Amino acid sequence: MIRNRAAVPTSRIGGKGFDRRTLLRGGGALAAAGTLAACGVPSAYVPEDKRTGVDKSEDDKSVRFSNWALYIDVDEDDEEKHPTLDAFTEKTGIEVRYTEEINDNDEFFGKIHPAIQAGKEPGRDLIVISDWMCTRFVGLGWVQTLDQKNLPNVRANLAESLRSPGYDPERKHTVPWASGITGIAYNKKLVGREIKHVSDLWAKDLAGRVTLFSGFMEAVTLLMIGEGADVTKFTEQDVDKVMERVQKLVDNKHIRSFTGNDYTSGLASGDVLACMAYSGDVLQLQLDNPDIEFVVPEEGAELWSENLMIPNRASHKANAEALMDFYYDPEIAAELAASVQYICPVPAAREIIAKNEDEEIAGLAENELMFPSDETQARLHTMREVGVDESRGWEKTWGGIIGL
Repeated sequence: MIRNRAAVPTSRIGGKGFDRRTLLRGGGALAAAGTLAACGVPSAYVPEDKRTGVDKSEDDKSVRFSNWALYIDVDEDDEEKHPTLDAFTEKTGIEVRYTEEINDNDEFFGKIHPAIQAGKEPGRDLIVISDWMCTRFVGLGWVQTLDQKNLPNVRANLAESLRSPGYDPERKHTVPWASGITGIAYNKKLVGREIKHVSDLWAKDLAGRVTLFSGFMEAVTLLMIGEGADVTKFTEQDVDKVMERVQKLVDNKHIRSFTGNDYTSGLASGDVLACMAYSGDVLQLQLDNPDIEFVVPEEGAELWSENLMIPNRASHKANAEALMDFYYDPEIAAELAASVQYICPVPAAREIIAKNEDEEIAGLAENELMFPSDETQARLHTMREVGVDESRGWEKTWGGIIGL
């Protein structure tokens, strides 16, 4: 049974705590680059034959699952309980030791890398990491190859649009937990017209009331798409074009500010008319203000995901794979999606949500921000992998433009 989502606390609205996606992308490639450089990238690589450890799954029916805060369903009466995890334990006998310890990709990278580099058991069996950091984990050989025999639900039910990301083309190492869109949000009542393109943000009557994301990795994909670039194979010239555009907008005082989570408060109050936004945030904002619209521009937007991975030497690999696969049962995926309210990686969950007795929950099945149509999916793009050397220079330039 899908619980009432009103009982689930949110963290994504301005003034109500931190924003997960800001933390996922904020600081981004530059901070990760510095961490990798400090670790020594070449020596940090772990070959395939050094990644596995002794799997205690058969004798020790437990799994240690590290996630971000407020990224799972909670019980209506006890926020310390998670019904889907309880259902997993009841079905399999495997106890889940669930920890909300991931507050920032780079911070978590620093927390886990000593054990992985030393070839030691990392103290975690399953982790959730954002897509750009997955590139580094997979590239460094820091996560184990998944046993596909243990993932029949994943193979059967994973959305086609998420099956082949650049950082893991065959999903040998990663499985999506949830996805979202970076697009445009605006107050349609105050703007007085539709916004359909990224370039619509540069209209003169919006001057001083537009915000962009402050993180380079947060902002650059949508901006490149707006300039006509193919982000699956973009070039340095494509990035330069974005930098030049944003510098002019800063010089002309068109941009009100560069934001993290605080973009939501400005949009909610009406001080900001239009901005870069995350799909899940806007779905929450619309509960209080139906005049706020989220737009996937006609030229496209960014599709991102956070992913489940099993770190090297994790000692309950088979149990972790069982938990991964459990969340790809459409019934379980529906319950999770109704709570976290980002794009569900299991399309079959849509029909289950649509049949829910709670009309508000049932209505989520028709919400493009959770179940994008085929037409919308065709306009969603994933940025190609970004190398450490590339990102270091771009982050520095971006920081100068936005005043960091």
